[in-house]
Amino acid sequence: MLNFLALMMQAGTDTAGVPQLSPAATTGLTVVWLVVLVVMIAALWKVFVKAGEPGWAAIIPIYNFIVLLKIAGKPLWWIILLFIPFVNFIIIIVIYFALAKNFGKGAGFAIGLVFLPIIFFPILAWGDAQYHGVVA
Repeated sequence: MLNFLALMMQAGTDTAGVPQLSPAATTGLTVVWLVVLVVMIAALWKVFVKAGEPGWAAIIPIYNFIVLLKIAGKPLWWIILLFIPFVNFIIIIVIYFALAKNFGKGAGFAIGLVFLPIIFFPILAWGDAQYHGVVA
């Protein structure tokens, strides 16, 4: 493990003595981040399409949350709560639980959406889950 860290910081330090990542490590992390970003956009796009909403809405900032609120069956004014620090975490959790419920999934799946979205959103998107509409 220490050898790996030594290779990652091979580029040295800056003038303040802060360790810097090597260019190869920075490039590798950027590629991984871009792959995760593309997978999450594609998964959200597919979830929107499954729910009868336009898939392109997944790539429009703020509007994608408006569509997500609609799919989850939550009021539109909750979009304001998503801009309030700390409150937004609670609101996202509530939205994910409602989203899981509307796709016929349980609380365990909703917890997966909260803590491991990179795994559970693709499962929701390309799995056998069907959108049942807003469940009362």
